[in-house]
Amino acid sequence: MIEELSLLEKNKKYVWQPFTQMKEWVENEQLIIERGEGVKLYDTEGNSYYDGVSSIWLNVHGHQKKELNDAIKEQLEKISHTTMLGLANVPATELAEKLVQITPGGLNKVFYSDSGSTAVEIGLKMAFQYWQQIDEDCGSKDKFITLKNAYHGDTVGSVSVGGVDLFHKIYRPLLFDSLKAPSPYCYRCSFGEEEGKCNFSCIKELERMMKDHHREIAALVIEPLVQGAGGMITAPKGYLSKARELCDKYNILMLTDEVAVGFGRTGKMFACEHEGVSPDIMTVAKGISGGYLPISATLTTDEIYNAFYDDYASQKTFFHGHSFTGNPLAAAVSLANIDLFEKEEIIKKLQDKIKLAQNKLESFKELKHVGDIRQQGLMVGIELVKDKKSKEEYPWEQRKGVKVCMVAREKGMIIRPLGNVVVFMPPLCSTKEELTEMLEIIYESIVEVTE
Repeated sequence: MIEELSLLEKNKKYVWQPFTQMKEWVENEQLIIERGEGVKLYDTEGNSYYDGVSSIWLNVHGHQKKELNDAIKEQLEKISHTTMLGLANVPATELAEKLVQITPGGLNKVFYSDSGSTAVEIGLKMAFQYWQQIDEDCGSKDKFITLKNAYHGDTVGSVSVGGVDLFHKIYRPLLFDSLKAPSPYCYRCSFGEEEGKCNFSCIKELERMMKDHHREIAALVIEPLVQGAGGMITAPKGYLSKARELCDKYNILMLTDEVAVGFGRTGKMFACEHEGVSPDIMTVAKGISGGYLPISATLTTDEIYNAFYDDYASQKTFFHGHSFTGNPLAAAVSLANIDLFEKEEIIKKLQDKIKLAQNKLESFKELKHVGDIRQQGLMVGIELVKDKKSKEEYPWEQRKGVKVCMVAREKGMIIRPLGNVVVFMPPLCSTKEELTEMLEIIYESIVEVTE
């Protein structure tokens, strides 16, 4: 007789969860989400929870958004997938046009893939091959410069330009070398800056590295404005535009990773817009489909595209592709997502919500174990510390961030920490009332765990 297992038992028996120590997962009670509606998630027991991290920084318009559901259904009646190897399809073609229209100027070509990590991987390969093909003298530009605390995904290339040791150090023997410039982590600046003042020591060090190594650097890989998985580290105003100037000065391509910060998260459609920056290569994913289906894109300039444009015999082709490249279902829902940004004036309506969150977060500063609060748009990181004056961190094994998130879950909200940093990144459709309630839950949870 076959043993009948519960759904949770099946999960624990057969599934390997991402970024999860499975021993703890198996030994403890877990939630299984059954459905969603608006900014709420519902588990198999019927309990509801605010989706405080947008299902890991993906969801834009809430769950079960009719327009997005309808776009998928309509496309499903036509075709769900067809390869782009030797063929084109309607939604992917129309989406490419739309992406070129809404992204920073000069990004005129779109290459599709299926995740943020693969989009970055594509950008790295494009940058590398570009230099090999434009000039023999530039063939030595085969390295990348990136930032400490950077996170660009989990494939080998994207890990090679990552800078979060917790995630990446175990794989070091597999990786190619990259240059690591200082992170613009003002709260824990190692350059002795005055409290509350930024003298751009990090950008000065970036320039020194570029000056010394520009002949071998193919591209700067950077998360504009916010280093997400590194701890919601927000760069000082002007950092991004200065980095762009340095790339131009030293003949280095700029590859901006907008996977987490794109599609409204920072208060503008794309983070680069805050400082008028147009990169040479830009990657987008996550919010591109409103959080519905996996799709990503790597956008680049005509100059880079033209370095690959040649006769077949030249073998300058970009030899890269994925089975689900330009998937019609994902492209169709992405088009509907972008239409909603325009029809519902998402970016305009965000501004008051951002201010509300900023005002609510003021009260957090009085808590004796909140060391720093970092906000850019509706991306928030609240760093917990053992000692506020010395900025001493809580030991990793105390799991303070995890405990805050578990208490928040008991209060009806799903959030996920980055070590001692509590992350708040709600769906952009959240109302002011919902944002207020979510922030109150986080406040109460921090107090309960740390005070």
